[in-house]
Amino acid sequence: MDFPVLTFILLAPVIGALISVFIPKEETGIIKAVAGVTTFFSLVLTIIAYYIYYTTNLATGGFAFTESIPWVTDLGVVYSLGVDGFSLPMLLLTTIIGFTSVYSKSWSVEKRAKEFYILLLILIAGVIGTFIARDLFIFFLFYEVVVIPIYIMVIIWGSGSKTKDVTKEYAGMKLTIYLLIGSAFLLAAMIWMYMQGADALGYPTFDIAKLATVQFSEQMQIILFGMMAFGFTCLLSMFPFHSWSPDGYAGAPTAVSMIHAGVLKKIGGYGLIRIGLFILPLGAKWWAPWIAIFAVANVVYAGLICFAQKDMKYVVGYSSVSHMGFVLIGVASMNIIGLNGAVANMFAHGVMSALFFSMVGYIYGVTKSRYIPDLGGLAHQMPRAATAFIIAAMASAGLPGLVSFVPEFTTFVGAFKEPSLMIPAIIALTGVVLGAVYVLRMVANVLFGPRKEEWDHVQDLKGSYMIPVVVLVIFIVGFGVFPSFLMDMVNSGIQPIAAKMVQATTAAAGQIGGNL
Repeated sequence: MDFPVLTFILLAPVIGALISVFIPKEETGIIKAVAGVTTFFSLVLTIIAYYIYYTTNLATGGFAFTESIPWVTDLGVVYSLGVDGFSLPMLLLTTIIGFTSVYSKSWSVEKRAKEFYILLLILIAGVIGTFIARDLFIFFLFYEVVVIPIYIMVIIWGSGSKTKDVTKEYAGMKLTIYLLIGSAFLLAAMIWMYMQGADALGYPTFDIAKLATVQFSEQMQIILFGMMAFGFTCLLSMFPFHSWSPDGYAGAPTAVSMIHAGVLKKIGGYGLIRIGLFILPLGAKWWAPWIAIFAVANVVYAGLICFAQKDMKYVVGYSSVSHMGFVLIGVASMNIIGLNGAVANMFAHGVMSALFFSMVGYIYGVTKSRYIPDLGGLAHQMPRAATAFIIAAMASAGLPGLVSFVPEFTTFVGAFKEPSLMIPAIIALTGVVLGAVYVLRMVANVLFGPRKEEWDHVQDLKGSYMIPVVVLVIFIVGFGVFPSFLMDMVNSGIQPIAAKMVQATTAAAGQIGGNL
């Protein structure tokens, strides 16, 4: 396809940010409209690309809409973009949440709105870039672009917590330090792999597909995958490197919480599978039991912590950490069913958590409280917001007919196929029960009960604040009722990665047998 659709999807938010620079800061409505139009443009183009790929490329798989322009030729860096059945759902997730985050209520954004939306658009473009890059250098470049806007947005427009001694400055710094530590390990592994790949291939390249053809030794794969896994799982908030995540959610303004939980974490899962498993399959196989152990800790520990939280954002934040345990269980299975479940879970959690944080942000915006004991009975005054809140809660609990059910089921089917994962998978299943209990408990305490007159002044969702609800609910229900639109797409992208895992494992076993 000659039309550079991916570049247009990537540049739309950047162009929006550049246009906003020249708009007077007093024109908040125009600045917000520019952000809405440019992110909507990216969303529409992504939906078109998703439809075209689903109808024409699903059977054959592989990358589509590819673009390749040499950039730093001496180092082998190429501006190389492309999407397949794995990256397209992640791109769709990013553009959905990017668009809806513009219209989510963030009371703190009323001041310095111009700077906020410029940084938000840069953040969205950075996340888009990580999911469409086929060059490891370009991937890492966009990964680094994401970190700085988040820090600035948290410390300027964020908020503290009534239940914890956590300021927005502390949350922003903690988040940034964890992400930078993880990126340092990623950078070291990337440079090492690049140098070894250049020696093996005879020319320098950061191309992910070409690096996957290099026969790294098993010992080197174990070391490299361990370094990459540390970097990516810090971003994914794997236990015990998760503590930055709930604080980051609580400290961030609503739009940033949506992007943070919805797509930023998914970069960690995407990189772990796309780069780690695909290039270093033997290293992934060696680390799989450890990933499973930490995954169980994610699910159970974070799930139990949710019961002790009084701040709504912390409940949703620790719930997100728990849900990432399901993703890690799927990754640890190392088979196509489990990996399909892991990727689909990333998408499902993204849209669900975005709706959750959008509603928490709206409630906070009109009541100025996230403290659960202060609230109660809000469904009387806010029926539309309450309905959206309940849909998000039911999706979090894995209710059949909503987007999370089939991905979670698929993840555990893949886990149970591996005898070594039987016990971790059984323990992790308790997280499904825990999740249902703590979200229903929050719903009951926030929305139901006697009407409180102190909240009679609050207004229900209306106008542009309905946009996030309508868009996110469409995908939560749509992919829940018709899961094949998501699962078939994911399967086409995961098949080559799973096949590489099988091929590498079989070759290694054959080599050991030959030596014996």
